Amino acid sequence: MASSSSSVPDWKYDVFLNFRGEDTRRTFIGHLYKALVQNSINTFIDAEQLRKGNGLSQLLTAISDSRLSIVVFSQNYASSTWCLKELVQILQCMDQKKQIVIPIFYEVDPSHVRKIEGSFEKAFSKHEHDPNADMEEVQRWRSALQRAPNLCGWDSQNYQ
Repeated sequence: MASSSSSVPDWKYDVFLNFRGEDTRRTFIGHLYKALVQNSINTFIDAEQLRKGNGLSQLLTAISDSRLSIVVFSQNYASSTWCLKELVQILQCMDQKKQIVIPIFYEVDPSHVRKIEGSFEKAFSKHEHDPNADMEEVQRWRSALQRAPNLCGWDSQNYQ
């Protein structure tokens, strides 16, 4: 019997890690990535070199090729347009490809993410006042940030 192309997707990665490098790369993400790899979990983590070139399309492809995405919200997450673009793609893959999404709130209150408060509000003020910004895209980022905290996830404040 021939297999249907509409059945189970063929995933290239088990996990895609979405995070703000300056906040977590050398701490939380470094430990998480090491633990995943040591347990033979095929994990995509962006290389810092991708940021210097045209790496966004590679990241968006990796998201689509992943079974699960872990989104690590941190203090400066919303200041990164790359993180926000990735988040929009992740939620689209969740809706369209049934990708599993796990949010982690690393030293940030989930309500600050959902309500766009604190550092998230400050970052969005900058995005909204950027004369080169695409306001429709900024609205997609805002909607994604308001939606993601409603998913079942992990809040580091509960484990201190």
